[in-house]
Parts: sequence; C-alpha cells; structure tokens
Amino acid sequence: MDMNVDELVKLSEAWLPIVVEYSGKLLLALLTLLVGWWLINKLTGNVGRLMQTRRVDRTLQGFIGSLANIILKVLLLVSVASMIGVETTSFVAAIGAAGLAIGLALQGSLANFAGGVLILLFRPFKAGDWIEGQGVAGTVDSIQIFHTTLKTADNKVVIVPNGSLSNGNITNYSRERTRRVDINLGIDYDCDIKRARQVLLEIAKDPRVLNHPEPVVFVTGLGESAINISLRVWVATADYWPVTFDFIERAKEQMDEAGISIPFPHRVVRLVQSA
Repeated sequence: MDMNVDELVKLSEAWLPIVVEYSGKLLLALLTLLVGWWLINKLTGNVGRLMQTRRVDRTLQGFIGSLANIILKVLLLVSVASMIGVETTSFVAAIGAAGLAIGLALQGSLANFAGGVLILLFRPFKAGDWIEGQGVAGTVDSIQIFHTTLKTADNKVVIVPNGSLSNGNITNYSRERTRRVDINLGIDYDCDIKRARQVLLEIAKDPRVLNHPEPVVFVTGLGESAINISLRVWVATADYWPVTFDFIERAKEQMDEAGISIPFPHRVVRLVQSA
C-alpha cells in the first residue's frame, strides 16, 4: 500500500508540472479563441456598416463581410492550435496547396468574380440602366458576383460573364440625364435649304425638347443624289426613343406638305455597245 502511495506521489510530481503547463496553455488558448472570435465578429460588423455608409452594393457587402469573417476565423484557429503545441506548418501548407489547386481549377470563375467585384465597386452601370457590352444591348436586370443579367428590347434574358464584361467596352445609355437626338435626311438638290431648315425647326417646337442646348439644323454633306441635313435636339434620356420615332415620321409628313422632296438614291448607268 505504501509502495502504491509512493508511486502515485512520484507520478504526480512528474506529471503535475506538465499538467499545470498545458492547463495554462489550454486556458490561454481558450481565452484567445473567445476574445478573438468576438473581435472578428465586431470587426466584420463595423466593416459592413462602413460599406453601407459608402453605399457599396448589398451583394458585395454580404460577400466581402462573409469572406473576411471566414478568413480571419481560420487564421485564429490556426493561431490557437499553435498556442497549445499543435504543429501548424502542415496545416498552412495544406491550405496553400488547396488554394492553389482551387485557383487553377477555377480560373474562369475567379476572373468573373474579380470582374464582378470591380463592377460592384466602380459602378459603371446599375440595375435599370440600358447598356451595350460584349455585343449585347439591354436593360440591366441584376448584377451578381459572377455574372450580369440583361433584358433585351424584345424581352430576352442574356447572362453575360462579369470577367469579359468588365474587360471590354461598355456603353451606358442611361448614365446621363439628357441625350441628343439626330434626325438625318436628304433633300433634293432643287429644294430650298432654308425652307427645309425652317420645317425641321418647327418640328423641334415640342415640349419634350430642351431649350438648352437649343435645336439646330446643319447641312452635313452633299451626297450623290441629295443634300444631307441633320436636325439635332436635346431631350431627357427617357424621351430619346419616343422623340426619335415621332420626329422621323413628322419630318417626312412636314417635308411632303412643304413640297420638299426626299429623293431616292439613284445612279446613272451608261451602256456602250462595242463595234
């Protein structure tokens, strides 16, 4: 019995420092984990509120917040594991190898992701804008992290990858509040240019036409069979297409009433018979 007690005492004397040491490390690691977890949630919450004040897109807010939260918590877990003596070199190497493999496998998707981040940050367009890019024109229906959805004029849905969209030319027809309408037509060489100018300026007396800049009529060129003239007016962006279609029809009607002919293109062909 005495032998057993002596053995237990010796055993406890041998293990007690180790238990105390590791208990302290474990307690410190647990405290670090709890405090770090709380600080990460607090930090990512503040980042989210900062992005809200900067009016960053909500989709990007959620994605960046979640990504930052996950990355910081993974780093925290690795740090806590190293505090209790766990070898983390292999973990870091495994994470790096996994990241490299995923990056190589998802090159196209990562390019689309980067393009989506750029679009959501710099806002070359927003939902509801009419844009043209990658050979497609339509109204922006939604902007996602990996793609942008457009609705064409005939109500087709086109999904454009953000990688190619952000790297190409984008024409935003809705960005500015006003647009210029150009009505181009040709009149016969025998017609009076001044009279044609008066007719077009009368058409421009429309409540949808802006006074500044004021409507103007130019002679833009002398064609093979007609004098080319152009009526240029400024309208609100929403009125661009209605004014364009209306003015083209009214220009034809008013020119006919004023006796100003719009000639058909024609060409003189001489046939020479060889002897």
